[in-house]
Amino acid sequence: MISTAPLPPTMRVFERGWLSSNNVLLFDDRHSATLVDSGYVAHNTQTLELVRHALGGRHLTRIVNTHLHSDHCGGNALLKREFGASILMPPGHAEAVRTWDDEVLTYAATGQRCDRFMYDALIEPGSTLRMGSRDWQALAAPGHDPNSVVLWNAEDRILISADALWQHGFGAIFPEIEGESGFAEQRAMLALIAKLAPRLVIPGHGATFTDVDDALARAARRLEALAASPERNARQVAKALIKFYLLEVREIELDALVEHLRGARYFRIINERYFRLPFEDFIRRSVAELASGGAVELRDGRVVNRDD
Repeated sequence: MISTAPLPPTMRVFERGWLSSNNVLLFDDRHSATLVDSGYVAHNTQTLELVRHALGGRHLTRIVNTHLHSDHCGGNALLKREFGASILMPPGHAEAVRTWDDEVLTYAATGQRCDRFMYDALIEPGSTLRMGSRDWQALAAPGHDPNSVVLWNAEDRILISADALWQHGFGAIFPEIEGESGFAEQRAMLALIAKLAPRLVIPGHGATFTDVDDALARAARRLEALAASPERNARQVAKALIKFYLLEVREIELDALVEHLRGARYFRIINERYFRLPFEDFIRRSVAELASGGAVELRDGRVVNRDD
């Protein structure tokens, strides 16, 4: 759906389902436009239709990625082919994109997909992008992803927050799964957003919102609970990745799900570091927890997604 929140006339926000990130279209002038984040590859046709309709005859000249998780950049390749748009991204994974190392890019590691693309320019944290007749500062946003940026427009006090802040939380803290620091960085990110005091936040997922203080308070409480129990964070990451896959396939035999996830490095890391169960038991337990929370159903040996 297209957000009806108070936006400058040069902006459109496409609020997507949780399989794809939200997309932000900014009209640079009467002839050209920039898209921030391009969704997941399974939603490519819908992304293309949304963008083409909203362009109103303009040309899509740039795609800006806040980070390179598959749900934020999966439409890059198609939109590049259709419009010839330049692709801009943060610098952290430049070499992995050049060589298309899908382990470093985490697509293989999470059991997800992304069509191969190549970037045209890098967005250095601290730099400014001119989009939608406004200046947007790229700010480093580690925590959820150490290479992520958020985009801040001081004139209208609008923050494109990617997965650093949602109305009811934030993205999974993946660095902690790899044995790296993530909680402290996410805490600093929430403090930075509070200092910026945005009027409006456009998150990577969910509706745009203006009750920023309430969102920050909820996020802080959640973060402290996760930091107090890294095992809890690991369980939530595993369940979030399983739910993501089920959003795409809708339903699957439980045995087939176990085999699919067996090849995804993140699940092996989580199990070996935190639980040390036989792999099948670890996945079955995670699915059972999703089912008890109402996120999925178990039917005759099949796992069925339940829409949120």
